[in-house]
Amino acid sequence: MIRNTTKNQKLGWLLFVAYLLLLVYFLFFAEGFGRTSRPQDTYAYNLEPLKEIRRFWVYRDTVGIRSFLLNVVGNIVGFVPGGFFLPIVSRRSKKWYNTFLISFGFSLSVETVQLVFKVGSFDVDDIILNVTGAVIGYILYQIVQKARSWHREKKKQKRTRSA
Repeated sequence: MIRNTTKNQKLGWLLFVAYLLLLVYFLFFAEGFGRTSRPQDTYAYNLEPLKEIRRFWVYRDTVGIRSFLLNVVGNIVGFVPGGFFLPIVSRRSKKWYNTFLISFGFSLSVETVQLVFKVGSFDVDDIILNVTGAVIGYILYQIVQKARSWHREKKKQKRTRSA
């Protein structure tokens, strides 16, 4: 597999692994994000779609804009790199639905681990926000690919005109 990869794919893999390590740190160990060295006493979960998103929006003045940004925007932004790097490291993920399914499965796994080990909470809204972030990342990947293709075509046209 390594022999058949391009330099961009190798760099993509390196950045993807670094991203995953950072993501795991922030999701499970970062004390600044409410993680403590001691697990919670009870299981925490939300199975009602959009409940927590709505709550953070309605009570944003009470909980603070920082909490709103960390919980809503942070869940989206945190998964944008995953959606961007997946098509680089996996040919299958060049199809949008594969990126969607992989990011859904990964987010579901993260939420399940948080529930089982009582680190954070299982929140269906987090899954929605995470997958939204991954889809945004995939769209950004597609935009970059179109720009690269356009740029290559322009260079090719310049060469043929000057020859």
